[in-house]
Amino acid sequence: MDDIATFAGTSKSIVYRYFNDKPGLQRAVGEAVMQQIHESLAVAATQAATPKEALRSMVASYLGTIDHSPNVYYFITRDAPGLPLLDSMIEIVAFPFAQEMKVPLSEAHAWAAGAVGFVRGTGEWWLEAKSAEDADLTALPTLDDLTESITTWLWSGPVMELVRSRTHHTKTT
Repeated sequence: MDDIATFAGTSKSIVYRYFNDKPGLQRAVGEAVMQQIHESLAVAATQAATPKEALRSMVASYLGTIDHSPNVYYFITRDAPGLPLLDSMIEIVAFPFAQEMKVPLSEAHAWAAGAVGFVRGTGEWWLEAKSAEDADLTALPTLDDLTESITTWLWSGPVMELVRSRTHHTKTT
């Protein structure tokens, strides 16, 4: 709280006037950030021409957000009680795919929960790898490359895509 007050150019007592403790501040910041992410995902989903493009746009939006403000992302996702980060994204991811895949919404929710967890886990791996002291940034995928890979993996399945690319690589060498 001291660092936050200093950064904001105010006293710690002013911060505590609005937020009782760090978890309260995390919840408030988390709710604001989640609203922004939710709106961004909704725009990505509704403006895309196809469900695959919607998926790509949503992945790009999420990765772009966490890449832009990794410290805020970690602040709201680490030990933040009462912040249903994944739950709030599942519905918006599930709905367009339930329509496209002609499956019950409950089945699309199951897929979306896995997809959201996969994107979050991959994004966090990428952020941590980029920030490592010994990071070789040339060996890591760019934001665009990671977005394309995640989209392909989620759309066609990671195992099938790896098998296809390995088979193609083996045939061309």
